[in-house]
Amino acid sequence: MQINTLKIKYFKKKRKTIGRGGKKGTYSGKGGKGQKGRSGVSINPLFEGGRSSLIDRLKKVRGFKSDKPKAVVFKFSDLEKKFKENDIINKESLAKTGLLDKKDIKRRVKILGGGDIKSKFKIGEGITLSASAKRSMGISADKAGAKARPARLGKK
Repeated sequence: MQINTLKIKYFKKKRKTIGRGGKKGTYSGKGGKGQKGRSGVSINPLFEGGRSSLIDRLKKVRGFKSDKPKAVVFKFSDLEKKFKENDIINKESLAKTGLLDKKDIKRRVKILGGGDIKSKFKIGEGITLSASAKRSMGISADKAGAKARPARLGKK
């Protein structure tokens, strides 16, 4: 006689199977009591138990942030160091001189004024000028020898 060959003489009671629905199980997989434990439950997925929902909280966050990338800004004093007299300043020439990174070529380029300009530049297409830059270049008269054609970025 060995232990592994012994048979049990008494009947082993079967465990109660729960969670099958009907009268056999206790809660049938629905957890305890509460709204979700009842039949016919349908809760709005955006309902957060009475607190302000995410959508309502986002409405209260004031302000606006534009998705449009900001312009790459240059001063005339920086351009005078890199460019010679009567050079055309456009995005390609700015990239060649190392002032404009390759990743910034698709961004807008704006030139700021400030002080008097000693050199005469030609502004290429795709570059905008600030009001002070236009004044210092004398855009209306050809005193600075510059012909500026501001870029059209879209309809307004």
